[in-house]
Amino acid sequence: MKKIQHIINGQATSGISTQTQSVYNPATGEQTADLVLGGLDEVSLAVENSKQAFQSWSTTAPAKRAKVMFNMRQLLIDNADLVAETISKEHGKTHDDALGEVTRALEVVEYACNITENLKGDFNSDVGPGIDTHSNRQALGVVAGITPFNFPSMVPLWMIPMALACGNTFILKPSERDPSSANLIHDLFAKAGLPAGVLNVVHGGKDAVDAILDHKDIQAVSFVGSTPIAEYVYTRGCASGKRVQALGGAKNHMIIMPDADIDQAADALMGAGFGSAGERCMAISMAVPVGQETADKLIEKLVPMINNMKVGPYTQKGMEMGPVITKDAQTRIEGLITQGETEGAKVVVDGRNFKIDGHEEGYWVGATLLDHVKPDMSVYKQEIFGPVLSVLRADNYQQAVDLINAHEYGNGTAIFTRDGDAARDFATKIQVGMVGINVPIPVPVAYHSFGGWKRSIFGAHGIYGPEAVHFYTKLKTITTRWPTGIRKGAQFNFPTLD
Repeated sequence: MKKIQHIINGQATSGISTQTQSVYNPATGEQTADLVLGGLDEVSLAVENSKQAFQSWSTTAPAKRAKVMFNMRQLLIDNADLVAETISKEHGKTHDDALGEVTRALEVVEYACNITENLKGDFNSDVGPGIDTHSNRQALGVVAGITPFNFPSMVPLWMIPMALACGNTFILKPSERDPSSANLIHDLFAKAGLPAGVLNVVHGGKDAVDAILDHKDIQAVSFVGSTPIAEYVYTRGCASGKRVQALGGAKNHMIIMPDADIDQAADALMGAGFGSAGERCMAISMAVPVGQETADKLIEKLVPMINNMKVGPYTQKGMEMGPVITKDAQTRIEGLITQGETEGAKVVVDGRNFKIDGHEEGYWVGATLLDHVKPDMSVYKQEIFGPVLSVLRADNYQQAVDLINAHEYGNGTAIFTRDGDAARDFATKIQVGMVGINVPIPVPVAYHSFGGWKRSIFGAHGIYGPEAVHFYTKLKTITTRWPTGIRKGAQFNFPTLD
């Protein structure tokens, strides 16, 4: 049986803890590996090595740090299929979906290649008599990332390249459900020329998370996961004096106006609702057609498309959707579908008890369509995180907007319309961090930044892009005056331009 270990100071190690956890192939339900689990001892060892590596890495010229990112970029391109296969084996998503994850991760690496430009400071001469002021951004020190199962390569690569390019050292605590991608990322960075100890990987559960949040020498923590855990990470990390960005859950709505291209909207909902088995914080889980006629047309389009979806393991070519991550996830998702039905939702297409020949023990949930969902139903209030698309019919545009603005989450949203006035009004007034106009999943490109509003994020900074440079650095401003031979004597008032 394969054994997945921590990587500390460039070496694989089982650490001190004797705890392990099984890793499974979601398509078959078979165990594929034993994962060693760390805690305080392993985190402390990683921190010590990270601190030592920081001394030289932080003083390495930004251009040399950028060179590592350029090398990593090429390695990701050359090994894209290997990375995708590693993702699919433990997550279950199709090969094409996993390749898409690698591509979006690559964008952040490319942005990090430009770190020399992004770290440039400001300078002003003669801000006062013979006085100049300049500013720069300096690395924080040892930082850490706690990442989710649904994007085991992309989310770590949202964090690591920016943190390292800014001069920090990084400790990654990946999901225990699909941990192999994290070790592969480490190995590729090592091949790219990253010195040992600059990036460390510690596997584990809550013990490892708490050790990261409490350790006095970890300066900042990035997190992506569910809202309850995001709030926990933010609260505990801030209490120990850390800088924290914690991205949480979502309930993303897509409004379909009566003038929308229904075919285009239906295509968009299929990909946004069922891609990656709906296990995406930017998945569209709520379709909000405006008017009964619009809703009926949308349902008519969606039903045959859902019934014709190609669902199967990543090893079969042409599949459009794979399994969900665990047996527990399968049970929870099917339970929510049943609860929605009990509360009055109409199950138009039922994905419960879905089976694939030859893979009967896999964690399968078929694509599910619910109609006549109401705001007081569990399937509306909770983040299902599975292949369940719900339809909530709105009487008019304003009702649809009010519905979105009233929800506790504000991660992503979209509107499909030909009406520029409605689109502009929506983009302005909607209380959501990422907005799509005829774009179902408005994940920003790497030179912008990703981040929701309300209970979809805790902390002042979004992830990657310009926001990452600010999060992973601290601003220093230096004011200088050189002797001119002219003395004015002691000044006791606050300096002015006079």
